[in-house]
This record gives sequence, structure tokens and C-alpha cells, in this order.
Amino acid sequence: MPQPPDPAAPPETPSRPCRHEARELDGITDLVRWAAFSCVLVPVVLLWFGTSLAGAAGTALGLAAVTGACRMLLRRSERCAGAPPAGRGRTPPGACGRVRRGRGKAPVD
Repeated sequence: MPQPPDPAAPPETPSRPCRHEARELDGITDLVRWAAFSCVLVPVVLLWFGTSLAGAAGTALGLAAVTGACRMLLRRSERCAGAPPAGRGRTPPGACGRVRRGRGKAPVD
């Protein structure tokens, strides 16, 4: 006979976050999925309206390259947004962006 749950025990937490939390955490993936969908849809529409196969293929490759670059930049900015400020963690200065360097002997603000 199964025993009833103990009311003093901590509640069980789900192994996966709820849908709302997962959506917030994975917004970049949704964005990249839509971009990949457009990489397929745009050349199909171009072919439908009579563009050459080479033109549609070139457009698909260009969109795929832009999508890949944007995905890389979004992931990098997401990583750097969660990184501790420079000098307080393991992330070396300049790892998440440009480092401002002075020219010559002029002080840098």
C-alpha cells in the first residue's frame, strides 16, 4: 500500500523549468529557428516568382551566413552578460568586448 506524502518534506522540484521560464532562457534559440526558416523560405519564394536558381542559392547562402554570424554574436553577448565584472572574477579584462587603450602617454578616462 503506497504511503501518503509527508507534509513536512520539501516539495519536489521539476527537473525542467516551466514553459515560461524555458521560453525566457531559450529566446535566442527561437530567434535562430525563425532565421533558419527564413533561409529556406526566401529562396523558395524567389524561385516561385521566377528568380534564377543561382540567384536563389546565393541568397540562401548569404542569409545562412548572416544567421550564423548573428547567432554567434548573440551567444557571445549572452555569455558576457552573465560574466562577473572585470577584476572580480575569472574573466580576464577584454574577454567580452573591446578594451580601451590609450594612445601614447595620454591618460585614459
